[in-house]
Amino acid sequence: MKNEMIKKAYSTKLGSMWLGTIESALDLEPLLGSKGKVDLVFTSPPYPLKKKKKYGNRTGEDYLEWFTKLAPPISDLLTPSGSIVIELGNAWESGTPEMSTLPIRTLLGFQEAANLRLCQHIVWHNPARLPSPGQWVTIERIRLKDSFTHVWWMSKSTNPKADNRKVLIPYSKAMKSLLKNQHYNSGKRPSGHIISKTGFLKNHGGAISPSVIDSNDDARYPESLLQFSNSMWNAKYSNFCRENNLPAHPARMPSDLAAFMIQFLTEPGDLVLDPFAGSNTTGAIAEKLKRRWISIEAEEVYIDGSRSRFHKSILGRAKTKFNATDLSRHKKKS
Repeated sequence: MKNEMIKKAYSTKLGSMWLGTIESALDLEPLLGSKGKVDLVFTSPPYPLKKKKKYGNRTGEDYLEWFTKLAPPISDLLTPSGSIVIELGNAWESGTPEMSTLPIRTLLGFQEAANLRLCQHIVWHNPARLPSPGQWVTIERIRLKDSFTHVWWMSKSTNPKADNRKVLIPYSKAMKSLLKNQHYNSGKRPSGHIISKTGFLKNHGGAISPSVIDSNDDARYPESLLQFSNSMWNAKYSNFCRENNLPAHPARMPSDLAAFMIQFLTEPGDLVLDPFAGSNTTGAIAEKLKRRWISIEAEEVYIDGSRSRFHKSILGRAKTKFNATDLSRHKKKS
């Protein structure tokens, strides 16, 4: 989609939201000027569903080909230590209780096309999700509820910027008791692991988060992330859309997942990009965490709703055509 115009919808102190497709953005300054400067691409692209949705998803092999072609130019935006994190849900074959392999094949195609390293596969589990797919789960009762999505963390390097100490989770009661008493059963375990006498006696401020991440409703995360509980974070957005007769985006990024990955993989001042921004959860969380950000969304109606995630001063700000100097603040000094 070369030569297509992309327009700035609004901006904040740290970032800006752009109206246009990722293809058009790659051909213009918003991303050309950020080549090699993006620390994290964090996004949830349209899922490869069998049915068309209002937010414009592609389907089948067309989806695989389209998304794979985007891999090299998106990868080129990364710093040498930058990461790409993609949340990709499950898909089902049309009319049958059979899961589709298309999401996995798409991920592999994306990775191979850009020669990316797969750092880790993370599972985002949300037990509060509505039962789906409805026909097989709630009507015929022959499948289990689909309650998770895949989060794929990739990078150019085998050692990208990351620090799990930024996303520690509270210690369990048993661990708190162990730290208090300074005693536990050491020695060899049936698995063959040898537990030292002092290896678990130091208080590190929390436990290392597992690669299966639950919804934040149980307040597992440390104090710095509690403000991003998904239900609370989306309430303002949903109310704004309802009051202004705007359609709420049907596939919103979980705000606590965005907070977790941004805090894990970036530092304040780093640049975060979401090429499929939707309601712009990524940009809003990045702003709260003092990261710079660029968000791109193809549907103007979803951009209108996303304004509510920021200070009221941007709600009525006029949209402007792209100016090559508008994103100069996003470029890191060499």
